[in-house]
Parts: sequence; structure tokens; C-alpha cells
Amino acid sequence: MEVIKTKIEGLVIIEPKIFKDDRGYFYESFSQREFEEKVCKTTFVQDNQSQSSYGVLRGLHFQKPPHAQSKLVRCIQGKVLDVAVDIRQGSPTFGQYVAVELSAENNRQLFVPRGFAHGFSVLSETAVFQYKCDNYYAPQHEGAIAWNDPAIGIDWQLPIDGVVLSEKDQQHPNLADAEWLFDYNEKLY
Repeated sequence: MEVIKTKIEGLVIIEPKIFKDDRGYFYESFSQREFEEKVCKTTFVQDNQSQSSYGVLRGLHFQKPPHAQSKLVRCIQGKVLDVAVDIRQGSPTFGQYVAVELSAENNRQLFVPRGFAHGFSVLSETAVFQYKCDNYYAPQHEGAIAWNDPAIGIDWQLPIDGVVLSEKDQQHPNLADAEWLFDYNEKLY
């Protein structure tokens, strides 16, 4: 696998080595050993999958300590714009984001460390999205920021009037008004 650094430290794109022949293709989507050698030491404990239609936007979500999560995400059917926002107060990249197109065609993955809010928009007719988490889901520790916070300025590559949100995702505060954020100087692993 190839690890591609982004403009925000710790947030990396992973491209698998794909072996193709006349039968199709094969690739290793995850290796604990290689991940720890090239990215960081972590143990994933939960795999999740969602299916969504064009225009659906999920995010921007995170979990607060002691249930904070790192995620390794990928799109196995269709295409999404995947976004991670640095919400670590004191970070030199606080409030900045990285957006990466993940698709069944490019087979890319994005590693989202603890301390980031995460979301994605569906750019294809449908998309199947998978993610590995290094901590279990804990609904009492959910946190989120607004997908359309003007101070962050994310271009979700969707017409604004066509965005489909859950009721919960319509209610999140802007980053400046968030009740709880991560501390950049606090060890998150």
C-alpha cells in the first residue's frame, strides 16, 4: 500500500497495490502489520457500512473521549466526497479540512485520526461506504459540527438545495459554537 500525506498531519490517504489480470483484480484492503508500519499503531474493533443515495450528506461527526474514534474509511460502490475537519483546539490546522474523492474505481481509503470531525457526501446514484473504527460506538459521547459552517467553507460538490440530511444533521452547531472540542496537546491514543 502507498500512504499519501495530506496538508494536515496524521490525516493520510491510502492507495492499495492492485493486481489485475484477465480474470479481474485482487488487492489487500487492510493489513494490520503494514498499517502499523506505515501509518500508526491502532487496533480496529468495529466495522460499519452504510448505503446512501445521491445527495445524501452524513456529518460532520465525532465521538468524545473516552470513546473517541479513529476511522479508516472507503467507498466500495459508487463515489463520495469524504471530508475530515481538524477540531483540535491549539492545532496549527484547527478548522481546516481535507476533502478526498473515494470511489469503487480508485479504491482509495482515508485514515481519520481522533480529533477530527468526519462526514461525506454521495456523488453517484448510490454509494456503499465502509469504515473501520478503533473504538466502539457510544451514542452518549456523540459530537458534531455543522456541515455548512461558513467559517470552514466546505464545497461538498452538491447543489445546496439538493443536499439530503438526517434531522439530527440539520441541528449541529458551527465550530465556533461547539460545546466540546479536542485539545491538540492531549494524547488521543
